Amino acid sequence: MSGTLIEHKDIIVVGQQSWDVGIGSNCKNIALEFSKNNRVLYVNSPLDRISSIRERKDPKIQKRLNVVHGKENGLVQLQPNLWNLYPDCMVESINWLSIDPIFDLINKANAKKFAASVKKAIKELGFRNYLLFNDNEIIKCFYLKDLLQPDKSIYYSRDYILATEYWKKHGPRLEPMVIAKNDLCVANSPYLTDYCKQYNPNAFYVGQGCELEIFQKETYDIPEQLKDIPHPIIGYVGALLGNRLDIKVLSDIAQLRPDWSIVLVGPEDDSFKGSNLHGLKNVYFMGAKPAQQLPNYIHAFDVCINPQVLNGLTIGNYPRKIDEYLCMGKPVVATKTRAMEIFEEYVYLAESKEDYVPLIERALMESSESLVQQRKDFASTHTWENSVAEIYKAISMS
Repeated sequence: MSGTLIEHKDIIVVGQQSWDVGIGSNCKNIALEFSKNNRVLYVNSPLDRISSIRERKDPKIQKRLNVVHGKENGLVQLQPNLWNLYPDCMVESINWLSIDPIFDLINKANAKKFAASVKKAIKELGFRNYLLFNDNEIIKCFYLKDLLQPDKSIYYSRDYILATEYWKKHGPRLEPMVIAKNDLCVANSPYLTDYCKQYNPNAFYVGQGCELEIFQKETYDIPEQLKDIPHPIIGYVGALLGNRLDIKVLSDIAQLRPDWSIVLVGPEDDSFKGSNLHGLKNVYFMGAKPAQQLPNYIHAFDVCINPQVLNGLTIGNYPRKIDEYLCMGKPVVATKTRAMEIFEEYVYLAESKEDYVPLIERALMESSESLVQQRKDFASTHTWENSVAEIYKAISMS
């Protein structure tokens, strides 16, 4: 160990997302960063019985079935120091169960099978004195610390998952216990850090890493869709979801300032499709775009916005899009939340719906090369290297 750097350790990473989900995730990025100086076993979720039936034609499920039936090896080396495990067991689907003692009994039986599979990989790789890193999984990993007996166990909180439908049934009972039984907790937002501290005093804010390379180009192409849209352009990039974005704020901005163009880039849910925004002449829907094209749109915005609805889904979550906006030097106006407090020196924070128009006006007036560079410099500190360094520091302190 050099300073707070942890090296030459064995680390087991488990969580909600399997490696082959096909999309990026915090957990995968953290595992990659861990593997620069340590040996890492990234464990996929075990196959559950309902998925094995309903999705049996999915190649990913067929792969898991082959491993369960001994037709394929479930331990795969991804790169030096990093392995991925497809557990060779099938577990029962239990989230639907309502009686807690029955749920707990079957969950413990599932955990024993899951842990046995992990132990085989541990033995094959020769892992010793390992760390266990749990990425926000409270059912499948509930008993894993007890069964694997790691040197230290770390619970990673990256979303307020209790606000989502799947976790509402058993999460309010289980997550506080999972947080309490781990040696420490790390979280990617101040809100989630405070939440974890209610149940475990060893809770640490470790920030968030972002992949910002595509937002750091020298030149950008103006999208054809934007060439005839008048400036100033007030823009948003991301999924347009009524349970996350305040449609009323967007509507008020557009109606109070008809001389502004409101540009929304992203797929719409039914709330947005049925909203009055489609009847406003200065609101422009661009539709969903490939990730590589998003910087071109952001580059054309005069001000970027993130008008979040304040609810359980949004209040504690780290808003990566803010880093993407700032990385391009753009002035940003966003709803003030506990998670947004870390941006307060670089973002105009709206405490009420009425704040948006005057703050956007201010952002349009105050933009300068000096502010542009300050925003870029701040966003550039939000790397996975820095976030994992904070995780190492938290482990060392606990």
